Amino acid sequence: MLFREIMESLVKWKNNPEKRALLITGARQIGKTYIVRAFGKKHYEYFVEINMITEPKAMLIFEGSLDADSLISNITAYIRRPLVPGKTLIFFDEIQECPNARTAIKFLVEDGRFDYIESGSLLGVNYKEVKSYPVGYEERLQMYPLCFREFAIALGVQQQTFDLLKECYRNKTKVSDAIHQKMLELFQYYIIVGGMPAAVWQFTQTHDIGEVIRIQKDILNLYRQDISKYALKDKTKIKDIFDNIPSQLNNQNRRFLLSSVSASARMERYQESFLWLSDAGVALPCYNITEPKAPLQLNKKSNLFKLFLSDTGLLCAASMENVQFDILKGNLSVNMGSILENVFAQQFNKKGLSLYYMNKKKLGEVDFILQQGGDVVPVEIKSGNDYKKHSALNSLLLKEGWNVKEAYVFCKENISVNDSIIYMPWYMVLYFFQEPIESLKVNIDITSL
Repeated sequence: MLFREIMESLVKWKNNPEKRALLITGARQIGKTYIVRAFGKKHYEYFVEINMITEPKAMLIFEGSLDADSLISNITAYIRRPLVPGKTLIFFDEIQECPNARTAIKFLVEDGRFDYIESGSLLGVNYKEVKSYPVGYEERLQMYPLCFREFAIALGVQQQTFDLLKECYRNKTKVSDAIHQKMLELFQYYIIVGGMPAAVWQFTQTHDIGEVIRIQKDILNLYRQDISKYALKDKTKIKDIFDNIPSQLNNQNRRFLLSSVSASARMERYQESFLWLSDAGVALPCYNITEPKAPLQLNKKSNLFKLFLSDTGLLCAASMENVQFDILKGNLSVNMGSILENVFAQQFNKKGLSLYYMNKKKLGEVDFILQQGGDVVPVEIKSGNDYKKHSALNSLLLKEGWNVKEAYVFCKENISVNDSIIYMPWYMVLYFFQEPIESLKVNIDITSL
């Protein structure tokens, strides 16, 4: 079984005495069903799974009255075995196929006899209309492809190695050369394999890149089929955008140009198509900003953006021939820069960071501008030996009024610091994020009122 960080969130959800239903969302083929099965069978005495695609008759459970007693009677009649209150997890998979099931969740949660997890793909797109969403009765949890840490664990990296790397990151001290070189090698494997569970599992079992690519191409074809099935309109536009992502990232400035799709294309006509891919979890937009000031959301240009794929392995499989061979040989040339940027976009997105970049005529381009709390952090991704050449980054740091304190450059070299610029090896993206705030309690004194 592949280690998945989301398992910790599932256990935390189970232990919450006031829990709601849990809705797990995310792109196709990222392991949602697998992880819920593993969780349910390990942490509950009784586990029930109902899949709305493979068991279409199950949708009849939610026809007619939606009161809890009727629903539970229908469920027990369908599965033909009793349910034990307080010890049972009921899992509704592919719930996007049955809008009435989403509506019914409110009444099942109010009843309180059992725990409920819902899962599905493309829940962010309007495929089938839900009459009444269970607002206040449903907790959403986003799932992603395997991040680099999960991939490294699958390849056998031990916790003591992670602890050592974390100390080096915190103290900005060099990693031993042996570990540094091995982690760079693992990161190059991750660029090619990515984080789709089937591809990762195949790689851990066989180390056969050819088999990994076959799996990735199958997933890409499945995504294209999903566009045909689930997109209510503009199917051709969405497919064209999806198929153009690799070539657009290979442009000099990586920006997505609509002219590549159609010479007469205009943003207002394609806006919903871009949003569809984003909502489906397939593509990651990274917006240009006017200036690096928090909150970055207020400074973004919605019509200027890069568009990354949600998984680096899929991007490699969709890109030019033999790119995997070049990467394994360490040939991360200028053309590979786009793939490397995609890796970091994927990792940042997994950590909950919104994606922005900055490109101004007098400044140049900075690959990523990220916001951590109230701080704005510029980030450059370097694929070659010229990692200390970053004129745009230098100009940004010197600009009066922006008050940017420090910047990061991720490269293949070991850790070093030069004034306000911190150089980190690629794999140190493991620790580039702000620890989430679990609780922030404040004392309110109204005695004077």
